[in-house]
Amino acid sequence: MGNTDKFEMIANNYDTPERVEIAKVSSDAFRNYLVDAKSKNAIDFGCGTGLVGMNLLNEFHSILFLDTSQNMINQIKQKITDFNIQNADTLCFDIEKERPSDLHADYIFMAQVLLHIPDVELVLSRLFDVLNEGGHLLIVDFNINEKVVSDIVHNGFNPEELTNMMTKIGYRDIQFKTFYTGNKLFMGQDASMFILDSKKGHR
Repeated sequence: MGNTDKFEMIANNYDTPERVEIAKVSSDAFRNYLVDAKSKNAIDFGCGTGLVGMNLLNEFHSILFLDTSQNMINQIKQKITDFNIQNADTLCFDIEKERPSDLHADYIFMAQVLLHIPDVELVLSRLFDVLNEGGHLLIVDFNINEKVVSDIVHNGFNPEELTNMMTKIGYRDIQFKTFYTGNKLFMGQDASMFILDSKKGHR
């Protein structure tokens, strides 16, 4: 997945106060969209050091922390051991390179992950296949930001365009709203974040 090398290098020092705060904001936003999740299994996709998923462990039956960076996964394994967490597992996997055959979840959530993914449609399509019927994909990411110029990340997303792409894939009941605005949030620029909820309907 995009930028894995970079994340391998920063894994040990990833949990800065700013990242912890944004993860809390994101997980609180996700929590508002969960329905009867206590019996459900979730995947924290592109989980990094698991900052978002760790905040949601009590909401689900289990969470699988999935990332392309082994060093990030190692950080989570350490947390699972340190806190004696019983309902979490980890997987180092690159969904862009291979199609997951035995992965299934009722909820998949991803916070500030999509902007690192070159082929958004491919990944959203593969995640659709991982979702159980009626399952939800929840996305938190940045609204499009013209001031951000980068060759390593997307400069945010237009939720309407994202909705159109996801509808083509088969996602249904897509809703989104901007829920957070902050200073110097995105590559040094002031930015706003949206949350998008979608459901796996019949193809």
